[in-house]
Amino acid sequence: MIDEGDMKHLGRCVELATRALETGNPPFGSVLVDEKGAVRYEDHNHTVGGDDTQHPEFAIARWAAANMTPDERAASTVYTSGEHCPMCAAAHGWVGLGRIVYASSSEQLVSWLDDLHAPPPPVAALPINDVVPGLPVEGPFPVMAAAVRDLHRQYQERLG
Repeated sequence: MIDEGDMKHLGRCVELATRALETGNPPFGSVLVDEKGAVRYEDHNHTVGGDDTQHPEFAIARWAAANMTPDERAASTVYTSGEHCPMCAAAHGWVGLGRIVYASSSEQLVSWLDDLHAPPPPVAALPINDVVPGLPVEGPFPVMAAAVRDLHRQYQERLG
């Protein structure tokens, strides 16, 4: 079940996605929270330099593998402004991270991009559980998704 703490962390993800947008990156932000509710790591997209693998969810997986025990990773939650792409979902699964809570879905993103006459993502927009079966996943959340949609609209307008 989603509680006030979950919504606070999703709000932080939207703030990080806004920061990504402000630095010229696609608007995605993510937060790793341990079982006690402490934020362990947060990041946003860093793809503007040309490396399109610099997603925050992938960075979280790598950081967690280097800094947390397998039990700590399994008990953690990753919050994110947008549902993991297949690359990030696979990284999440490979390092054994726990629950994912996302503000907006990949299906929503594809629809928004289509509405904005923008090209679709270069990788299939699969649901996380198609990549990592059985992983606890919650989302999307309409209020947060609306804010994320607006960030994507702004990003596409900046691209021209």
